[in-house]
Amino acid sequence: MAYEIPAPMLAKSVPDIPDPATTPGGLSFEPKWDGFRALVSWDGSGVELGSRGAKPLTRYFPELVDACARLLPEPCLLDGEIVVADGEPGSQRLQWEILSQRIHPAASRVKMLSETYPAMFVAFDLLARGDRDLQEAPFAERRSELEALLAGIPHPIHLTRTTEDPELARRWLAEFEGAGLDGVVAKPLAQPYAPGKRTMFKIKHARTADVVALGYRIHKSGEGVGSLLVGLYDADGVLRNVGGVAAWSNARRLELVDELAPLVEVDAAGQTVTGETDRSRFSGSKDVSFVRLRPERVLEVRYDQLEGHRFRHTVQFERWRPDREARSCMFSQLEQVSAYDLSEVLG
Repeated sequence: MAYEIPAPMLAKSVPDIPDPATTPGGLSFEPKWDGFRALVSWDGSGVELGSRGAKPLTRYFPELVDACARLLPEPCLLDGEIVVADGEPGSQRLQWEILSQRIHPAASRVKMLSETYPAMFVAFDLLARGDRDLQEAPFAERRSELEALLAGIPHPIHLTRTTEDPELARRWLAEFEGAGLDGVVAKPLAQPYAPGKRTMFKIKHARTADVVALGYRIHKSGEGVGSLLVGLYDADGVLRNVGGVAAWSNARRLELVDELAPLVEVDAAGQTVTGETDRSRFSGSKDVSFVRLRPERVLEVRYDQLEGHRFRHTVQFERWRPDREARSCMFSQLEQVSAYDLSEVLG
């Protein structure tokens, strides 16, 4: 049999752990894994890994293809997350940067990384089992079938933890970040699988920081500010690029060009000074140039987590901070997250 891989069910952001009493049938809470969303199809003869963006991931994770073919007890269609962990036992955490290196055109590079940093698959939903399509079944039933299907299956296939206790979910939100997780997901127990629809809830870590505007990119339309690059000073007094702020209206993009004009760096000839951010496997041929600004203006942003020395996702503008000195915007202001061993999350 061959399974048709649907678009994955999605989640909408909410600010806090929702009250299960407000959702008919209640809620199931689980950790929000920080990896590549993947639907795994095992039809008894071949394994396919489909991504959220409908791009096949199969060639990038040969070790998971092999593991699913060896370990899954019967044909099935699983929804879950591909993750990579690093560190010694007792201090392991998820590593997005290592995982992202897998999307590489060279098979030799993929093979080397699969052996050096083998991936895991964390399953959290079951869409089909054998010749039965379970997408119309409520999540409570799908979860029960998933537990039965994966009972006793060893690493690198894991079953995510769940709870119906909102207080425990709130504790997970605080503790599991130390293992590199991204928050908590809440799933209505009575609802069927809804491909492409945001019927789940996600609660992510949200914090604010004061950062320095160090440059901006021109919008792809050729007019206005597309994104504002921001930085923080390290302990040695070096201003480091930590990410970008975007998502302005067309009118606001044009206004920002005028607002930032007094800060634009110019050379001795009066020409605008530009720079380039580092390229990555995701930027490809994309223009990474930006207009440099004198590091004088401070803004407050909202962010969810730090990955190394950069914000993990695009940050959100909160307000300008004319009361802050740029040199006071240091990494030391960021909240320190206590380490938490990933093995405790996997159970």
